[in-house]
Amino acid sequence: MDSIDLRLIDLLRENARSSYAELARKVGLSAPAVHERVGKLETAGTIRGYRADVDHEAVGLGVTALIGIIEDSGADTDDVLAAVRAMPEVESCYFMAGVESYQLTVRVGSIAELEQLIVRINRTPGVASTRTAIALSTKWENRPQPGRA
Repeated sequence: MDSIDLRLIDLLRENARSSYAELARKVGLSAPAVHERVGKLETAGTIRGYRADVDHEAVGLGVTALIGIIEDSGADTDDVLAAVRAMPEVESCYFMAGVESYQLTVRVGSIAELEQLIVRINRTPGVASTRTAIALSTKWENRPQPGRA
């Protein structure tokens, strides 16, 4: 991966709908060359996908919470992860160092829905307890960071 690939990644993180011609102008290559490079980045798994940046409140998911999961000592990690993965409210899951095994970002429509989700997570075999923080507002998220050479 060279500096042009890193620049293409930066540009696509800023606007994944950019045309190959637009990207080409910004990196000083032809559109076919950019198309080939982006294709290679996708094939290699460096670019894993393209997503729409959605106003969560506008689609009925106005409550964002962070839920930390503490596994019990005899937990089957694969089973816990499979159960969490099956919950559509869970947007992301991070394996953590420290007391909590996992940190989840969840989005739901109401506090009542959050309560139901927390109960479901706590009833999952292998989950000893959870700790939840509710986001009052979003100042920013998914901010693109420049690539590093």
